Amino acid sequence: MGSAPTPFIDAERLSARIAEMGHQIRATYGPDETITAVAVLKGSIVFFADLLRSLPGPVTCDFLGLQSYEGTVSSGAVRITHDLRADIAGKHVLVVEDIVDTGLTLDYLHRTLGARNPASLRVATLLDKPSRRRVDVRVDWVGFTIEDRFVVGFGLDHDQMLRNLPYIGTLDDSP
Repeated sequence: MGSAPTPFIDAERLSARIAEMGHQIRATYGPDETITAVAVLKGSIVFFADLLRSLPGPVTCDFLGLQSYEGTVSSGAVRITHDLRADIAGKHVLVVEDIVDTGLTLDYLHRTLGARNPASLRVATLLDKPSRRRVDVRVDWVGFTIEDRFVVGFGLDHDQMLRNLPYIGTLDDSP
């Protein structure tokens, strides 16, 4: 795998920001509204687990598998590898993403899930890379806005490896 990733966002900063996001999200929905949280697999799973623990009140969970990357490069094509198990019509859906960069995956999610008639459809992402946008997309909650670097850890991978790091690290020396 080469050299170890350079730490970029440590575990303490991640934990504090995710707790803050959980309170912001709950404040938007209200204390008694059921949120249907949808993890976009596989990258969001660590963030998803921590975010769920920071969301007081009623929450249900579902999972959606998508693929758009091959190695470190976005293929530009999004495909479903695992669909939702539950009907989301009439529900308040919170899509939980690991990272938004080109916007292609999120655009696909907005169109695909929006067609299933949820009561609301909002997005929380741990990381946002607006400099890489190819499609303008709405993100409701952002953990951290970062520059264009390839990041790993805390669920994010490089060829399916390094997801288990308790922090976010970089694999390159770009600014």
